[in-house]
Amino acid sequence: MGDIIAHDPRFNSLIIGHARLETLWTGSRWAEGPAYFPAGRYLVWSDIPNDRLMRFDETDGSVSVFRQPSGNANGNTTDRQGRLVTCEHLHRRVTRTEHDGSISMLADQFEGKRLNSPNDVVVKSDGSIWFTDPTYGIDSDYEGDAARSEIGASFLYRLSPDGDLSVVARDRVQPNGLAFSPDETTLYVVDTGASHRPGLPVTIHSYPVIDDGAALGRPRLLATCPKGYFDGMRCDVHGNIWTSAGQAVFCYAADGVHLGTIEIGEIVANLCFGGIKRNRLYVCAQTSLYGLFLNTRGAA
Repeated sequence: MGDIIAHDPRFNSLIIGHARLETLWTGSRWAEGPAYFPAGRYLVWSDIPNDRLMRFDETDGSVSVFRQPSGNANGNTTDRQGRLVTCEHLHRRVTRTEHDGSISMLADQFEGKRLNSPNDVVVKSDGSIWFTDPTYGIDSDYEGDAARSEIGASFLYRLSPDGDLSVVARDRVQPNGLAFSPDETTLYVVDTGASHRPGLPVTIHSYPVIDDGAALGRPRLLATCPKGYFDGMRCDVHGNIWTSAGQAVFCYAADGVHLGTIEIGEIVANLCFGGIKRNRLYVCAQTSLYGLFLNTRGAA
């Protein structure tokens, strides 16, 4: 656990030779969806089967329950006002936690049909909210409630600042993790459809963002996972993509070259950047939360 392997010389400038992977907390059933709050110097993440959101205090290393029940929360992010945006499996919706702690429902239906189980979410600088909607939260009772898909497919959605929900990609089997490039001209999307169609490759595709940031163009294959699954991901300020990949974190350059690997030792679900300088990589992996300081910063 914790081995850091460079596959390309460019990776050496992104790591700190004497920095080591730290186990910050253990005790989750399936850790997911980390989101960092710089004003409070704390991290919120999901423990989906335990139906709770957890909180790591960066100032003293303490961990507490942020919210329980959480609606079997999965992916989380923050918006431009510092509010928590959450994908809830159980209620099949995307919500926002307001500054006073109240919860606002943002999206739970498309064309009169319930969403499947929103999985991961990002907020663009124009205030629009982009999220994936695979079926994992309705496939069994472990991470939500088993149910049929009313929509009958798994799409990628955009919720406009005015509250209009539209489909921006229909070409993925099980769209999962997603992340914008630093300049927001590209959206990276993971497809984990192999969980439902054996033999299908697990991929990351890059989509050009078009129509003044409201739609997506034709995708390009960026990477195929050699073992296990891609899942959640983030970009750094240089445009590199840091993604969960089986029991490791992979770093890809924007040209698709696999720059390096951080071995974690258990299945990695998601990650994000945090810390005062945004140079601490937080990793949610199955039962535990990990941290590693890097020589790069997460894209704002």
